[in-house]
Amino acid sequence: MIEALNGVDLVVHAAGPFQREDKCAVMQAAISTKTGYADVCDGMDYSWRAKSLHEEAKAAGVPALITAGISPGVSNVMAAELVRAAKSENCGEPERLRFFYYIAGTGGAGPTALGTSFLLLGEDVIAYHKGREIKLKPYSGARNIDFGEGIGKKDVYLLNLPEVKSTHKFLGVPTVSARFGSDPFIWNWGMETFANFLPADILRDKNIVLKLTECVDPFIRVIDGIVGECVSMRIDLENSNGHNTMGLFTHNSLSVSVGYAAAAFALAILEGSTKPGVWFPEETEGIAIEARKLLLQRASQGAVNFAMNK
Repeated sequence: MIEALNGVDLVVHAAGPFQREDKCAVMQAAISTKTGYADVCDGMDYSWRAKSLHEEAKAAGVPALITAGISPGVSNVMAAELVRAAKSENCGEPERLRFFYYIAGTGGAGPTALGTSFLLLGEDVIAYHKGREIKLKPYSGARNIDFGEGIGKKDVYLLNLPEVKSTHKFLGVPTVSARFGSDPFIWNWGMETFANFLPADILRDKNIVLKLTECVDPFIRVIDGIVGECVSMRIDLENSNGHNTMGLFTHNSLSVSVGYAAAAFALAILEGSTKPGVWFPEETEGIAIEARKLLLQRASQGAVNFAMNK
């Protein structure tokens, strides 16, 4: 891997699922070769394992962005901008941040998205309530959320996603959670059933999960062909004085939107917006405040709905 990175300006790690990976081999190779790095990781443990390499990357002069995809990634930057706007407009202190995600089928991502979803069912959900870390059951706590024009109201469920911990820590919001839902309803029903009745040891075994995804992949492909592959994100921020704002992002193709998002983060690194070290997207050393607007413009290309601070 080190030989492959020699003479390269930037490597983008998109080879998921990231859950249950115990080494950050690509990042370590990037640090060794002084190569810029970005990944589209959506795993809690992996992201913080990568973050632990911060001092090594900083010493090597390597800028690295982790969880730099669409969700997490663009959603983190949207949350950071909601918090910044609320503080600048004297809306009180941010008190509650909620991430809501919807994807039709697997969003066209097939086995990777499916494997990630199954692996997440084997993890306790980390959330924060008034500054206290709490653990909740995966795919519980259903909410019916309005994702706006073209999507409408969808049921979403708790999942263990890295932006919850990172935004709590780096944006200073005391109450944070993330929920995800899909179509058709049988998909949500199946996920809920797996979470409730399959042994956690099976859901945590990556080899078993990947074999399971291979078995059901043909069926999922058929569903994807029927329901499409749109993606929608809604981020809600509640402030101490009762002033609440939200950001909304909807694209007709998850795979295309992830491509735009990854490219936007890659450009930010190459243009010098990211300092040496390992950063989450909401950290100002990861994406400078003055670079956020351009990043969101680039990442939202082709979006059918994109709104901030509504």
